[in-house]
Amino acid sequence: MRAKRATSIGVLSAAALLLPLPYATGAAGAPPDGPRTTTAHEASGGTQSLAFAPAHSDAPRGGRAAREITARSVRPYSLVGVVWERGDAELHGRVQVRTRDAGTGRWSGWHELDAHTGDRPGAAAGRSGDGRGADGQVRGATTPLWAGASDGVQARVLPERTRDGAPDARRLPDGLRLELIDPGPGPGPDSGSGANSGKENKESKESKESKGDKGNKESQGSKGGKEGKEAEQARKAEEERTGHALPALTEEQTRTEYGSSRAHLAPRPRIVTRKGWGADESLRQGEASYTGAPRVAFVHHTAGNNDYDCAQTPSIIRSIYRYHVQSSKWRDIGYNFLVDKCGTVYEGRAGGVAKPVMGAHTYGFNTNSTGIAVIGAFEKDEPPAAALDGVARLAAWRLGLGGVDPAGTNLMTSGGGKYTKGTQVRLHTISGHRDGFDTACPGARLYDKLPRIRQDAAAQQGR
Repeated sequence: MRAKRATSIGVLSAAALLLPLPYATGAAGAPPDGPRTTTAHEASGGTQSLAFAPAHSDAPRGGRAAREITARSVRPYSLVGVVWERGDAELHGRVQVRTRDAGTGRWSGWHELDAHTGDRPGAAAGRSGDGRGADGQVRGATTPLWAGASDGVQARVLPERTRDGAPDARRLPDGLRLELIDPGPGPGPDSGSGANSGKENKESKESKESKGDKGNKESQGSKGGKEGKEAEQARKAEEERTGHALPALTEEQTRTEYGSSRAHLAPRPRIVTRKGWGADESLRQGEASYTGAPRVAFVHHTAGNNDYDCAQTPSIIRSIYRYHVQSSKWRDIGYNFLVDKCGTVYEGRAGGVAKPVMGAHTYGFNTNSTGIAVIGAFEKDEPPAAALDGVARLAAWRLGLGGVDPAGTNLMTSGGGKYTKGTQVRLHTISGHRDGFDTACPGARLYDKLPRIRQDAAAQQGR
C-alpha cells in the first residue's frame, strides 16, 4: 500500500493529552534517550489526535519543515499515522515521524510515511457504502506505522521539491493531524495495551536475536515437545469453540460446509475471526456492502516494519482497524483478510468470510475482488515462507468458492485511478496491489513471490 511517490472512542483534545518534556531538544531537534513517566492509557484503547503547527526550525538533511509537532511525551500508543481533511486532496509533502520506546526510553530514527491513496474507497464505491464514513467524506491519510509500545513522538512535514530543487509552492492539505492509536486490550492473552505491547516488543527483539523464527512460534503458546503441542491444540480448540476462530476444514468438509460441487475446491484454512482479534464492533459504520464473487485476489503489505511478534498481531489489526475507521473515516477496516508472518489468517472487513464483501483495498478495483494484506513491509525484506503459504491457502480457498483458477487471469473493469474508469483490464487472479493502482505495494520482494503463490494455490485446488 505504499505509493510510488517515495514510501474515536473518544478523540481527546491535544491539550489534555500532551505532557511537556522536561528537556530542551538538541541541534537536530531530537530529545535525549531515557525512560519517561507517563499517565495510564485508557483501558479500552483510544486515539490521540494532535494538530500540526507551522515549523520554526530547520529539519536536518531535509530542508525546512513546513509543519511540525515538536518532541513531547504522550499517553501510551502503538501505531502512528497522519490524516488530513479531504481524501481527494494531494499531500504534496513528505511526512516523517520518530517515536520513543516506552520500555527503554530510546528514540527511533525518522520514518517516512507515504500517502495512503491506493487503498481508499473509490468515489463511486463510496456512495454505495463500500467504505465511506457517516460524515460522507473520507479523510486523506498516510500509511500507518506500527511502533509498538511508545510514549513519545515527534513529527514533521517537509515540502516536496520541484525538479530544480526548489520547495514546491503548492499548499499542503488542510487539517493535518497526527493520530496516535492505542489498540486497547484484546480478548485473550494478548492485551495490546501500551505497557504490555512494549514488553512484547522488547521480548520479540530479544527472541529474534537469540532464537530467530522460533521465538515467534513460542509466542503463540508453544512450549516445545509433546506438552507444547498439546497446549497449542487445546488453545486452538477453545478458540474455535468460543467463536474466536473458524477451524481448518478438509476438502470434503469444505464441500459440505458451503454446498459446493465444484471440481477444484481447496480446503478452508483456519481463520481467526473478528471476535478473535478483538474488534470493537461499535466502531464501524453500518452494515457491510456486497459485490459480485471475487474474480481477483489483490495482495498487499501493510508497510511499517517487520519487527513484531506474532502474539502482537491482534493488537496490530485492532490498531489498523481503529485508524481506518476513526482516523481515516472509512466504514470498516479496508482489507478482507490479513496474514501475519507466522502464516495465521485473520478475518478483516465484517460481513462473512465466504461472502463477497466489498472492501476498500485497491482503488478502482474494489468490486468483484478480495484484498489480502500481509502484515509487514516487503520492499527490501524477504517475506517469510509461512506468510506466503498462508496467502496461498487463503487465496486457493476463497477463489475456489467461485470456481476461479489461482493461476489464471480475469478481465476486470476499472472504476478509475491507474486506469481510466470503464477500461477493461486483464489481471492475474492473484495480483499485487500495484497491478491495479500506481503504487509500490506489496513491496518488490513480496511481488516477486506472487508466481509462487499462484502455483501453490493452484496446487491446493488440485490443478
